[in-house]
Amino acid sequence: MASNKQMKEKIKQCAENIVKCVNVKTNDCVFVKGGTYCQDLLEEVALCVFRKGGLPHITSTSDDYSRQVYGDGDISIETLGKTHKHLLKMIENIDAYIVIEPMEDPSIQNDFPREKLQATSKASSPIYDVLYGSKKEFEPGKRWVYAGWPSKKAANYYNIDYSLYEQFIIDGMSVPPTELREITDQLGKLFQKAKNVRVTDDLGTNFWLSTENRRINYDAGVLTEEMISEGDLGGNLPAGEIFFAPIETMGEGTIFCPLTNDRYSGKILKNVELPFKNGRLLIDEVNADNNVEDLRASFKQSEDIDKTNENVSEIRTYNVAELGIGCNPKITKAIGYILTDEKINGSVHVAFGSNKMYGGTSVSRMHWDFVTDPRANIEIEYVNGDKKTIMKNGILTQ
Repeated sequence: MASNKQMKEKIKQCAENIVKCVNVKTNDCVFVKGGTYCQDLLEEVALCVFRKGGLPHITSTSDDYSRQVYGDGDISIETLGKTHKHLLKMIENIDAYIVIEPMEDPSIQNDFPREKLQATSKASSPIYDVLYGSKKEFEPGKRWVYAGWPSKKAANYYNIDYSLYEQFIIDGMSVPPTELREITDQLGKLFQKAKNVRVTDDLGTNFWLSTENRRINYDAGVLTEEMISEGDLGGNLPAGEIFFAPIETMGEGTIFCPLTNDRYSGKILKNVELPFKNGRLLIDEVNADNNVEDLRASFKQSEDIDKTNENVSEIRTYNVAELGIGCNPKITKAIGYILTDEKINGSVHVAFGSNKMYGGTSVSRMHWDFVTDPRANIEIEYVNGDKKTIMKNGILTQ
């Protein structure tokens, strides 16, 4: 575990990386949001924004506050379902949005009433329309980054030693972008002119998706001017993946995901099997060792919100949205925290739901990544008919 002095240095370095990730410029208005447990990091991020000539605004909340919002019987679902118009106006006027993992203890979400979670999710839809450019008048959206941050309570929740959890997040976030870009560039070259991608493993993953004529997105920890010009405006920290918006109505098979956490309740799910056909998740056929009804309820909850969105011409809650390959050298095992799991070397992840923000055609309140075991096999069929195995048991063969 890092000493206080070492932690201060890590906070400073991570704050600089976070601000670099959204390419802050002079006079940029930047909204900085997170949990009170990481207040030191939030303030260092804001100071970095100031040093870049930007104008930061910090908002932070505690786990206890969130617990009371959802647990207080005097706070009605009707109230939670109202869009915060003052926040919406602020989001319309910012240039960049920085979110640090808001909850110190992810387990507090497990007991939040689902109807209240759905109400707040629906209320935030107009805000997400602005952030991600879902409506034409808000295209292309705002620059954004979502960053993790370690806590002992989260390490306990994910059943991982705190020092390893800190390594995954802080060391994973500190990998130089030049090193990550070299790794992602190498991966990206293998997918040039790819038509179909088949992924298998020994645990039950066996599916194909089409990436034909879809751009390759490089997540190396820095938002470049080239990425901004293409409409690729956001990223995660830790970074370390390449990803695509596959053709949303093509592809079939099964994804086996050893660990994940529910998008609304935060509950851990183990050994999830997700069959899909014609690019659409067969939700009633999904299986898991536990909490599978929470998974189904979260997709249904998002579908209900999508049906109320007048800007959605076709419901895409269940359609394939992302195909990604992880490559961060500091992240070595799945723990159920999607932000780090999807960056594991040798793993592949598939998301369902929204993907317009990185080259797809779907708008949805759902975006859930399911990560394979880090021993994936990848075969690519190219547009000229050639086929090539580029990964075997999680190791690149090219």
